[in-house]
This record gives sequence, structure tokens and C-alpha cells, in this order.
Amino acid sequence: MTELRLILGDQLNPHHSWFDACNPNVIYVMLELRAETAYVLHHAQKVIAIFAAMRAFSSALKEKGHRVRYVRLSDGSNRGALEDNLNALVAHYGADRVVWQEPDEWRLDMQLQAWARNVSVETACVSSEHFFTTREQVSAFFASRKSWRMEYFYREMRRQHGILLTPEGEPEGGKWNFDAENRKRWSGEPPAPEDTRLRHDRTALWEEIQRCGVSTFGEPQADNFRWPVDRAEAKARLDDFITHVLPQFGAWQDAMHAEEPFLFHSLISFALNTKMLNPREVVAAAEQAWRTGHAPLPAVEGFIRQILGWREYVRGIYWSQMPGYRELNALDHHAPLPDWFWTGKTQMRCLAHAVEQSLTEAYAHHIQRLMVIGNFSLLSGLSPQAVHEWYLGVYIDAFEWVELPNTLGMSQFGDGGLLASKPYVSSASYIHKMSNYCQGCRYQYNQRTGELACPFNALYWDFFARNQARLGNNPRLGIVFKQLADMKEEERQAIAERAGYIRLHLNDL
Repeated sequence: MTELRLILGDQLNPHHSWFDACNPNVIYVMLELRAETAYVLHHAQKVIAIFAAMRAFSSALKEKGHRVRYVRLSDGSNRGALEDNLNALVAHYGADRVVWQEPDEWRLDMQLQAWARNVSVETACVSSEHFFTTREQVSAFFASRKSWRMEYFYREMRRQHGILLTPEGEPEGGKWNFDAENRKRWSGEPPAPEDTRLRHDRTALWEEIQRCGVSTFGEPQADNFRWPVDRAEAKARLDDFITHVLPQFGAWQDAMHAEEPFLFHSLISFALNTKMLNPREVVAAAEQAWRTGHAPLPAVEGFIRQILGWREYVRGIYWSQMPGYRELNALDHHAPLPDWFWTGKTQMRCLAHAVEQSLTEAYAHHIQRLMVIGNFSLLSGLSPQAVHEWYLGVYIDAFEWVELPNTLGMSQFGDGGLLASKPYVSSASYIHKMSNYCQGCRYQYNQRTGELACPFNALYWDFFARNQARLGNNPRLGIVFKQLADMKEEERQAIAERAGYIRLHLNDL
């Protein structure tokens, strides 16, 4: 029996049980598909990184003796569509069976299931062997609960997997969450670590991608490419983070700085989401760093919560809510993205830095995404679907299963509060507190109205005024609405007028 095993571009796990032994009757199929470059407009570095990583993975499998059929985008044998390529390869090899690992995106899952219903060969889907949880585990956990709050799920994951627990099963350090200790502003000390990622010249691949007519945006940086594209580089990046960066990660994980785009963040998310790294080894390495005294508990707990808690939680949200989740728009926001989302050319210094960094590096850390770009998007009423597509395209680590809940749910409150207990918005004061972005900005962070007042301020108060009927009873927003009620009517009117002007002139900010 000849069996084809399809490996998708984000399934580059060399430790999958598929590869435990070589079998001459098994042919691994890897396809560069134009459709995968075009379902949204992607950052150039994202296209380069995925194709380079796929090619490296194919070569590694061949070196270990596996049979691999790799179809490049430029190959004459590439039929274009996934289904057409699979049909051609089944016929070419006389395959009796086609197997694939669980796709992480609903779109591809439906596509493969539909193809399977229309072919005569035997088909099967197996686990990707990557996540701590199954697709259904999160929805099963919350089935009998009133709210889907991540904290409850995270504690259960700690218990199930014995992570950061005492011998008695209690949380190490006496509490489950050390967030309160992880919110410091960074002012230059300790020095930010150097970017030690290896650099490669991917110019030939980038030119090939361009010859194939793939549309992209952002800087390719093809001759100075730094994202890991194989297991060895991914593991080296993880080791470097654990050894040199993790001890400082916690205190400054929410900090932002105009001259330091990465600060103390791990930069492993692309390797993790393409499965070159396994979340179990990442969590184990971080916990070991604390148990050996190398890193403090607040830093380690905060990092592990992102992997063991939040990452698994949003995946469960995604699979429990798709396909309708993508279309949710609880606050009825429909404004298009300002033009400067594609150039970074705005006079708001925080947004200029966050957007320019995204376009240059294909990366921004979670607070830049949530509390600068996402914050502005929600306050100004941008379409959550347009924001979702921009985030999905621009970030190197953005795959829909993890990006959509984070953007539409957490950042844009599009699901009306399923994922987030309140809209994550702030005035300029938070950005001023956590960054140096406000220094030298045209707009004044401490003014609410007037031509030079920071737009975040009027938009922030106007957002709550406009949504008082929907959000006024939220217990987490009591202080906000108390402050709003205490404002004089003249001030409320001035804020509304200023916010209305800003929303009509987003391109001019």
C-alpha cells in the first residue's frame, strides 16, 4: 500500500511520530500553494520564512532517509490548488491512502474534509501531536461555567500537567498569578539584550517569490533574514532566551521603547506556531530555569501562562466558535483602516513606532499589538474584520487559530465579552506610563481636547460615553463610568466633538 502524508507549512515538527521510522511505501508531500499566500495580504518576511522553513524541513527529512515530494511554487508540476495537486499526486504514485495532520485553521480543515468526501482513496486525519489540549478540551471545560475566563482554565492546566506546583499541589510562591509584579516601565536598565538570531541571505528565495507574482507588504529584509527556519535555529533561540533573557522578561514584559523593538521578549512565536518547537519543551525549560534559581518566579510564571494558559485557551475559543466567530462585530464598528497602517506615517509617535516596527520586523510584542495599535483601532471604531486581516497578514507568528481570538476577541471586543471581561482600552496615560513614545510627540498626552491633545484621550472617554448602555453595568468599569459621570456637561460635549472630528480625519492624524 502506498500512502501519501501531507505536511502543511505550519506543521514542521521533526519529532512527530510519523518520522520515527522510514517506510519506502510512505511519501511525504509538501506543497507551496499560491492560495496560502493570498487569502490575506501577507508580510514579505512571513512568506519567505514559511517557504524557507518548509524547504529546510523537506531537506532534513530526505537526509534521514524519508521519501519526500516537495512541490515549489515555481515548479511546472504545481497545479495551483491544494485539491488539484493532491489528485495529481495520488494518480502519479498510485496511492491507496492519503493522511494529514489536524490543520490548525478551520479553513484548511474544511477544505481537506471536502476533498476527502469526493475521492475514492482512503483518507485519514491524525493529531499534530503539538498542543497540550485537544481542539474540544477548552469548550468542554467551560461547558458548565457562566464565563470563559482564561484564569480558571490556566489553573486547571497547571494542575493537570504539574507545572509550578508544590508537592502538595499548591501553586509555587503561594499564588497562581504574578501579573502585578510584571508591569514595570523600562528606562534603560538592565540593558536590553542583543538580537543574537543568526542572519541568512534569502535573496534567491525572495526573488523566486516575486517572479511567481506573490503580492506582499512590509520590508522583506531578505539579505539579512533573522527568523529561524529549522529546528536547530529554533532550539538555539529558545536556549538563548532561557539563559540570557528570561530572568528580565517578567518585570518588563509590558514595557515599550522606541529604540528597543524587542526588549526582553523571546522571539520564539514563529518557531512555536510552525511547530519547530514544542510547547512542552518551552514550558519545561522555563520551569527548570526557576527551579535552578536562574530566573525569578514572577518572570517564569508570566511566561508559562502565555504558553500553557493563553495559547491553549485561545485555540480552544477558536475551535469552539468557528466559523461564525470571524464575522462577530458586537460594537458595530465599520470604519476602514487609515492609510498609515500601510506606511506608519502618522504624527502619533506611539502608533508610528508600533506600525513602522510591524512593517519593518513583521513583529510587535503583545502590548504594542493590544494597547497601542489595537487600542486605537477599537477606540476609533475600525472594522474588527479589517483589523483582523491586517494582524493576520503583518505578523510573522500570526496564524488564524491564535490571531483571530486575540484580535477580534481580546483586542477589538468583537465577541461582546466572551473572551475578555472588558474592552482593553486606555487613554494616553497608560502609553505614557509604559513607554517613551510620548516624548517628542506632536500630541500632548495630558490634554483631552484641543488640536494638540493626544487623540487617545478624547477617543477613550467618548468610547465609554457612546457605549454606556452596553458597558455601564460592567463591574470592572465602575471607576471609569464614575469619572465620566463626574465630568461637567461642557467637558463631555467638548470630548464628543473632538472625538467625532478625529474619527472623521483618521488619515490626517
